[in-house]
Amino acid sequence: MSYPTTRKSNQVDDYHGTLVADPYRWLENPDSPETKAWIEAQNKVTFSYLQQIPLREKIQQRLTKLWDYEKYSIPFKEGDRYFYFKNDGLQNQSVLYTLKTLEDQPKVLLDPNKLSEDGTVALSGIAISENGQFLAYGLSFSGSDWQDWKVRNIETGKDLEDHLKWIKFSGVSWTHDGKGFFYSRYDEPNQKTKLEEVNYYQKLFYHQLGKPQSEDVLIYKRPDRKEWGFNGDVTEDGRYLVISVWEGTNPKNLVFYKDLANPNSEVVELINEFEASFSFVDNKDSIFYLQTDLNAPKGRAIAIDIKNPHRKNWQEIIPQAEETLQGLSTINNQFVADYLKDARSQIKIFEMTGSFVREIELPGIGSAGGFGGKRNDTETFYNFTSYTVPGTIYRYDMVSGKSKVFREPKVDFNPNAYETKQVFYNSKDGTKVPMFITHKKGIKLDGNNPTYLYGYGGFGVSLTPSFSVSSLVWMEMGGVYAIPNLRGGGEYGEDWHQAGMKQRKQNVFDDFIAAAEWLIAKGYTKPAKLAIGGGSNGGLLVGACITQRPDLFGAALPAVGVMDMLRFHKFTIGWAWIAEYGSPDNLEEFKALYAYSPLHRLKVGTAYPATMITTAESDDRVVPAHSFKFAAALQAAHSGTAPVLIRIETKAGHGAGKPTAKRIEEATDAWAFLVRTLDVQV
Repeated sequence: MSYPTTRKSNQVDDYHGTLVADPYRWLENPDSPETKAWIEAQNKVTFSYLQQIPLREKIQQRLTKLWDYEKYSIPFKEGDRYFYFKNDGLQNQSVLYTLKTLEDQPKVLLDPNKLSEDGTVALSGIAISENGQFLAYGLSFSGSDWQDWKVRNIETGKDLEDHLKWIKFSGVSWTHDGKGFFYSRYDEPNQKTKLEEVNYYQKLFYHQLGKPQSEDVLIYKRPDRKEWGFNGDVTEDGRYLVISVWEGTNPKNLVFYKDLANPNSEVVELINEFEASFSFVDNKDSIFYLQTDLNAPKGRAIAIDIKNPHRKNWQEIIPQAEETLQGLSTINNQFVADYLKDARSQIKIFEMTGSFVREIELPGIGSAGGFGGKRNDTETFYNFTSYTVPGTIYRYDMVSGKSKVFREPKVDFNPNAYETKQVFYNSKDGTKVPMFITHKKGIKLDGNNPTYLYGYGGFGVSLTPSFSVSSLVWMEMGGVYAIPNLRGGGEYGEDWHQAGMKQRKQNVFDDFIAAAEWLIAKGYTKPAKLAIGGGSNGGLLVGACITQRPDLFGAALPAVGVMDMLRFHKFTIGWAWIAEYGSPDNLEEFKALYAYSPLHRLKVGTAYPATMITTAESDDRVVPAHSFKFAAALQAAHSGTAPVLIRIETKAGHGAGKPTAKRIEEATDAWAFLVRTLDVQV
């Protein structure tokens, strides 16, 4: 293939005495005429290639047909109203509805589809006042992390004049009088560089309805700690503002609080050392219940009396179990504990004293989520899904312990034609790693099945079974869909996470490579039929694996990946990932980063797998320069005949809030690319 010529500069940087060339540094400026021309030229080559794939239109038609089913969110209640989201099928954005009882006719409260013609304005967050009178809602434009927040009168459906800006990585939490809410924001950025500029010095504010943002009350800031961020949440009883203090993506956090009964009260530092993760669950008067991994890497529940907060007075309520505690809520004056057992959901109920009540019987092996509500509620809702079961919503009676189907989607496929199994394989160092494999029943293990191996492996994120129209279409075409639970994730608690962090990051790549080798050894596939994919940190995973083992894969789909491990911390929120990856400014961590950085491990004259890199112009989480530079370097180094392309989306960001139409187009192009490059016979 003939690729656009990419100019090389003579940029060289000195890292602790190691000289590192960065010839494509100029691509870090997305607004320069030269970069814009490069984007246009690359997209021209990519879409010209994709448009010539005969099955592309058929794939898009099938994706569109399957995607066209009603999708509901779990309902929740505030005041005397219920709220839920619904998508009729192909709507670009889901619509927020409200109703007084679940049997009433729902009323549209907010339809984001009417905010833009192409669906690129997305609802990024909501908060309902306790009396059910007001809706605060956040809007994201073209996929950016920056949010604007507005307020709507729920009864009239009209917006108030309140308009808050420069909010990022924050929700809002109402005071119980309904007069205002707490939120966190950054200072106004430079308009020209707001999608690349680093984000420091977040501050916590209180906004009173009807007043301009300039008059918002500053609750807390730390000018001596530029990396600190603040999540402020009002307790269910309305008495306290609980402030979780975060520092980048470090799972360890602090917990402060403010007594709202006294407007002049100071912020109290309840937990003021970054030694573990602490998540506030609920309180009963002065007793704070928290989920933590302090001295319990798989998680436990503790109680702290803020009147006697010394550590010797802390009480353990639910001790650490064999399973990993993912979340905790209080309903019916009981704890509902969400556990992971080998990456599969397990839900248990405990009394507030910690005594075990029962395990909730789930419909099968999969993922359950929800279990929200108020402390005195006697019912709750949860969603259950697996690789072959679309998200089904259940209504759960906390008293009788019975589940009943509330909403069951109708998707145009036969789930009985597919099977999912969980296997365990050994990684390079002997560590046992689980992997889910899903495919049509009756496939032959003759090494000829097209296989898509997807991974993430970072930031304590757990990959659990979930339904995807996109993966279903892949399996309909005869594909095998495999997801290993790599180290770096949270499937087995904080120890599992830390085994894939910083200087141990190579473990993640070894786990993924071992998964590929296992699939080949067991006859599922062979290198020429094996594709790998992942997004964000998973894009880094794919980039690292094709540079380390280009012989092992037939194709690769790295999406919005972190590809330059020496400069990731210089853009937007990239500095926050130092807790996960380490810092290039630290000599030992630099050595580890430089050893696997995808951009720097490419070797000229190597035949790399067919690769389609995907990114988006408005991605201000992992800036597109990562993908731009990697694509330019990969095209320059590649000696084989397999295509090396980059697909650059316009008016889109890191992925959140992406309109349905763009998601279908992206999935169409991914599968079309694999059908062509893996020679899939459909």
